[in-house]
Amino acid sequence: MAKFNMQLEKNPMPSQDPEVRKRNFEEVALGYSEETAVNEAMRCLECKNPKCVSGCPVGINIPGFIKKIKERDYDGAYDVISESSLLPAICGRVCPQESQCEKHCVRGVKGDPVGIGRLERFAADLRMSKNVPVSKPETKNGKKIAVVGSGPAGLSCAGVLAKKGYDVTIFEALHVAGGVLMYGIPQFRLPKEIVQREISNLKELGVDIETNHIIGKTYTIDDLKSDGYDAIFIGSGAGLPRFMNIPGENLMGVYSANEFLTRINLMKAYKDDSHTPVMKGRNVAVVGGGNVAMDAARSAMRLGAENVYIIYRRSEAELPARAEEVEHAKEEGIIFKTLNNPVEILGDENGFVKGVKCIEMELGEPDESGRRRPVAKPGSEHVVDMDCVVMSIGTTPNPLIASTTKGLEVNKRGCIVVDEDTCHTSRDTVYAGGDAVSGAATVILAMGAGKKAAESIDKLLSK
Repeated sequence: MAKFNMQLEKNPMPSQDPEVRKRNFEEVALGYSEETAVNEAMRCLECKNPKCVSGCPVGINIPGFIKKIKERDYDGAYDVISESSLLPAICGRVCPQESQCEKHCVRGVKGDPVGIGRLERFAADLRMSKNVPVSKPETKNGKKIAVVGSGPAGLSCAGVLAKKGYDVTIFEALHVAGGVLMYGIPQFRLPKEIVQREISNLKELGVDIETNHIIGKTYTIDDLKSDGYDAIFIGSGAGLPRFMNIPGENLMGVYSANEFLTRINLMKAYKDDSHTPVMKGRNVAVVGGGNVAMDAARSAMRLGAENVYIIYRRSEAELPARAEEVEHAKEEGIIFKTLNNPVEILGDENGFVKGVKCIEMELGEPDESGRRRPVAKPGSEHVVDMDCVVMSIGTTPNPLIASTTKGLEVNKRGCIVVDEDTCHTSRDTVYAGGDAVSGAATVILAMGAGKKAAESIDKLLSK
């Protein structure tokens, strides 16, 4: 047998047929078989100086775990991954590998990079199917850590510290742990049972999760310090939606993507007996071009919409969403109305949405982000008939914690200011990371911040 598989293309990911999947909430990507995973792993050239690792925010030994898959040592592959990542089944599904680890893969120079994310998912799913018990730390060190938020940053921080023998308590505002993994990412991209299985592993490590606790209201950061916690990590995310402040945004049938997806993902609004239903529009506009916009548009299609539009003010080349998500959306019939920007949402006599007035855009000179600035074309206004509009133009951190924590420094965007090397805030023994610091970003970047903060906390308390 040849040592390496030199095929230029990745092994394709099996998936549901687009015409079938666009009307159900079951997972789209079905995962590699054992033989496909081994075949894909054989594409790795075992570089002496692997650049892929430098592209991973949590520093997974990528060549190490892929080599284990080549050897059909799948438990060994999982063990290598779990040395650095606590949520491999999640990261294998939702991480933007194409802009991180796979971006640096040498196989990508003359073909597709190795399917690192797909192999991570394979190893994690196989291990999860075996129900292998989690190894608990042999001894506790007697020190207590409070973690605010059970999203990827909080879970990562809690897991690292629990493995080191700390007593960790996570305080979650919602009634279910998981943060954005539960309320933000749809079932068809990230099954919720996968999230809960990963969280169960943390509980087996000894992490205590207290739901229905809003820090800043139920308890303040100072209350937690008074309760004897030796350090506190804030991973409360960025769940406050932004709007365009155009006429008509208060009409019935206008949602933030945050509310729209939370009702669907967390409250199961797509079910007929849901206690928190969501409007099932026939013609739905989703304003924005990121991954969240793709999630909202594809969810609207699954709710039964006849036409779903992505309205984005730049061209398709500037879409910030993952290429895979854009491709899946197109396969499912989502209509891309790029170089368009809403200027007004129109309503009927009863206060419901009936249309969106848009203006065509063209790209001008680059702005501060380096992207060409969209400029309105005079006289190009037109109306598109709609009965539901979802605003997906970003989120910011909720100001509750900052407003109730004296001396906690935030920037003009409301993000908590931290030391980049340690994640330490302006408050003694208080650390922060993830979207609460960076603004809305990716799951893996939040995990990397949580891991970094945990190492900093351990270094502080181990003195």
